[in-house]
Amino acid sequence: MPIPPNILGQDHIKRHFQTAIITHKISHAYILAGEPGTGRSALADTFAMTLLCETGRAIPCMQCHSCKQVLSDNHPDLIHVTHKKPASIGVDDIRDQVNDTISIRPYSGGYKIYIINEAEKMTIQAQNALLKTIEEPPAYAVIILITANPDAFLPTITSRCVQLKIRPLDESTIQDHLTTNLSIPETKAEIYAAFARGNIGKAVQIAQSEDFQHFYDELLQILKNIHTMDISMLLNYIKKIKEENFDIYECLDFMQIWYRDALMFKVTKDANLLIFKEEYSTINEMSQKTGYDGFENILQAIEKAKTRLEANVNMELAMELMFLVMKEN
Repeated sequence: MPIPPNILGQDHIKRHFQTAIITHKISHAYILAGEPGTGRSALADTFAMTLLCETGRAIPCMQCHSCKQVLSDNHPDLIHVTHKKPASIGVDDIRDQVNDTISIRPYSGGYKIYIINEAEKMTIQAQNALLKTIEEPPAYAVIILITANPDAFLPTITSRCVQLKIRPLDESTIQDHLTTNLSIPETKAEIYAAFARGNIGKAVQIAQSEDFQHFYDELLQILKNIHTMDISMLLNYIKKIKEENFDIYECLDFMQIWYRDALMFKVTKDANLLIFKEEYSTINEMSQKTGYDGFENILQAIEKAKTRLEANVNMELAMELMFLVMKEN
């Protein structure tokens, strides 16, 4: 399959789809699991375009009338299921858009393809309605469920679908994409790639975000000066994080990357391995003043903060306890 600009990696999924097309063993139902921003929708659309392509090959020509219809989101045999309520996909959504139309044969090709994005939002009733169609689908029907959480599906749904899981990309792949295609400086691209944790969409988003730069500057200010701050200053920063609506889990991820960077430098003394290369002076000083036990205590405190937040412990309390460990170590 060709690799559109928004699909990097995922060769195992591309190979699976291509083999299915070549051997004429197309499943009636797929679960494509991965975080938003990982190229899951683009993979589904490219697979659909290949199935509908007039050439009949395992690679879409991108030039025929059918391919152009898919590219313009205007193909009558490719249905993207929508839902009226933002938080759920109801039984009426599935009945109206899938069950009531699937018996109508394809208009122009050999397949009729339904793509349900955010499929984890289907209610139990909606899943049961879809199950009836998945159990006895027409020969031409293909249903693709795109989800961030395949565990949200009924076992009867998952057992009848081919499950394909999107894998995180290597940081080097994301860095190359940011530097080559978006002209991001290499030192910044390394930080964005590390923070994105294998999600190319997230990396591109933060690379182009002024909000992320503000977020970056504020957190770096805390981390670089935490040893000289008193309790009232720390509490003020916690209040500021809350008031500015920073994603608390992203804050903790950022801190984790910072301290792992410092620990790596303490072990290797190799500045080339640093993610925060522009902060070499601060990290060098930290590595001299903080022992291995200190870094371990801090990283454990960050994990504890995540655990406490997931258990609905008060955010200010969880952050205060974590900052105190950072300050002491």
